[in-house]
Amino acid sequence: MRILGIESSCDETAAAIVEDGRRTLSSVVASQVDIHALYGGVVPEIASRAHTEALCTVVKEALDKAGLTMDGIDAIAVTYAPGLIGALLTGLSFAKGLAYSTGKPLVPVHHIRGHIAANYVAHPQLEPPFIGLVVSGGHTSLIKVKGYTEFETLGITRDDAAGEAFDKAARVLGLPYPGGAHMDRLATEGDKNRFPFTVSKVHDAEYDFSFSGLKTAVINLVHNMTVRGELIDGQLKADIAASFTKAAVKTVANGVTALYESGMRLPLVLSGGVAANSHLRAALKGITEKLGVGFFVPPLSLCGDNAQMIAAQGYYEFEAGKRAGLAQNAYACMEA
Repeated sequence: MRILGIESSCDETAAAIVEDGRRTLSSVVASQVDIHALYGGVVPEIASRAHTEALCTVVKEALDKAGLTMDGIDAIAVTYAPGLIGALLTGLSFAKGLAYSTGKPLVPVHHIRGHIAANYVAHPQLEPPFIGLVVSGGHTSLIKVKGYTEFETLGITRDDAAGEAFDKAARVLGLPYPGGAHMDRLATEGDKNRFPFTVSKVHDAEYDFSFSGLKTAVINLVHNMTVRGELIDGQLKADIAASFTKAAVKTVANGVTALYESGMRLPLVLSGGVAANSHLRAALKGITEKLGVGFFVPPLSLCGDNAQMIAAQGYYEFEAGKRAGLAQNAYACMEA
């Protein structure tokens, strides 16, 4: 079964065709990084307009690369939540029109479920049940994946997501947008123990996360140094990046450790944009190796937003009988 996936939840316009939820036939991503770099972050209105301009092109290119027409597509899967509401509506509206005009079934896919499903493409042997850890710009969630379409949220961020905190820290350090990759590289060059940033813990919710305090701490540190006239040179930036990264990774690792200390022994499946962070990958790999449980993480190309993950999850949603009508709405916030 061939599923055409469409993703437009933030600043990547993507289309892909995936067969039986595992094998990628084509994947196209139109990035808006250069546009939003001018502003130091994603501008929702500009993102929506860019999606509108790119959707026809990326879908056609995905079909061409797979050597298919819409006659060879069994269903259309599209992200409907969560994300920037205007960006979501562009992709959803396009998918509705395409489904209506071609007579193909329309399958709504939750973005977080999609991130988890990126591992089905990367690791064809992976099957539920497992623990999904989604760490991205907008989400930090621990989810028990009981089945391909059965999810139980165990822990979430109470405020900022890890990815947002990394982006804000990168911005205050004057690093180019998007800041995640630059923070990762810079952190390898610094002293991670120079600044003892606090690792947060949510009272009475040991699987939940909080990053707002850490984000504020690094902003205040840099602000106070600037006010005092201190020179924030390359080495100092590296030390701040390393210390921040240590605290952020420890925050995530603590939630994972607490879950496994409760007796959980399912494999850990990492996904989301921050899954590309080498320090986070290394820390979680170390935890799972000590526990003797499996650890799965997608390649860097499948960590950020893409349509392969939407098509992959769309296959399982389709098999479960999930369909969307023309009245299907988009939602900015919605649990998996």
